[in-house]
Amino acid sequence: MYGLKTEASFDSAHFLADYHGKCENLHGHRWRVVAYLRAPELGAEGTERDMVCDFGVFKRAVRELAEEFDHTFLVEDGTLRPETVAALEGEGFSLTVLPFRTTAENLARHFCERLRAGGLPCSQVDVYETPLNCATYLAD
Repeated sequence: MYGLKTEASFDSAHFLADYHGKCENLHGHRWRVVAYLRAPELGAEGTERDMVCDFGVFKRAVRELAEEFDHTFLVEDGTLRPETVAALEGEGFSLTVLPFRTTAENLARHFCERLRAGGLPCSQVDVYETPLNCATYLAD
């Protein structure tokens, strides 16, 4: 089995609805995303001969995903009143409304699924909320 790893980071704010503790309040993180690819065999021909994947392709995919989330307010769909969302957007704030609770666990799954949908053999994504706290999603 062969593997590759790359990472990217982004800054964003979020809150956890229906949570009782500090994280129910709006706060931010310097999120660190570490993605892993896995393949049983290396490419047999062409540009990616003897590679799992071109590192440039892999790095770009992970960094582009991180860039989508950079300096945005991550909001679980339905947790803010529509008029609140409209007011924030009216003030020029960047919101990323997601169909899931914005936990590190769910973000790890989301990143992994997006990479796999893009044709990369993603096997794992780690998402760090802080330098010492990490959630992992393992595909398969």
